[in-house]
Amino acid sequence: MIYLVEDDSNIREFVLYALSGQGMEAQGFERPSQFFAALERQLPELVLLDLMLPEEDGLSVLKKLRRSPSTRDVPVIILSAKDTEFDKVLGLDAGADDYLPKPFGMLELFSRIRAVLRRSRHESAPAEYHVGRLQVYPARRQVLVDGAEVALTPKEFEILCLLLAHPGLVLSRGQIQDQVWGMEYLGETRTVDVHIRTLRQKLGPCGEMIETVRGVGYRFSASAAGHHG
Repeated sequence: MIYLVEDDSNIREFVLYALSGQGMEAQGFERPSQFFAALERQLPELVLLDLMLPEEDGLSVLKKLRRSPSTRDVPVIILSAKDTEFDKVLGLDAGADDYLPKPFGMLELFSRIRAVLRRSRHESAPAEYHVGRLQVYPARRQVLVDGAEVALTPKEFEILCLLLAHPGLVLSRGQIQDQVWGMEYLGETRTVDVHIRTLRQKLGPCGEMIETVRGVGYRFSASAAGHHG
């Protein structure tokens, strides 16, 4: 989910429309107060932030995000008509991950979003996961169940790491597809189901930790394995 804080309704609607056309889920907010209320309900993967806003300016919004433990690591790209070098330095020093001056092309925006998301996922990946009888070492792409190594395809491995990185959180098929295959992939979301099925089989007794949430997607639940071990 991407949050866009932009008071110009024309720009807001256009960017949201373009993002949804790329298969990215996005929500727009005219005012910082609406944006902060939404943060209470759901944390986004990325924030697109205008600087000149009603109520308070974008830099003060950014500083609040960076001060709060829950939003400290959420990537932020500033979109602003202020395009001097001084403005960019101010924004980046306040904690923005990127700064895109208006007017900008949508293709450039997409490429900046992808680059920032790639960086943030890369940095936030922990060295290893230990959940019950399952051990996963992302750096060396190794998976062990009860100490025995399990051979996964690269895509199965990425799906497993993605679910492990968001324990208890339901990820839709579309989200899994975006993250593992990339936005450019236009295949069937059924591909995700097939990979999950083979992943579960290979994980044996730990496969049950990958739960199907009907009509939505999948989640990783450590408690699901507890009943059998």
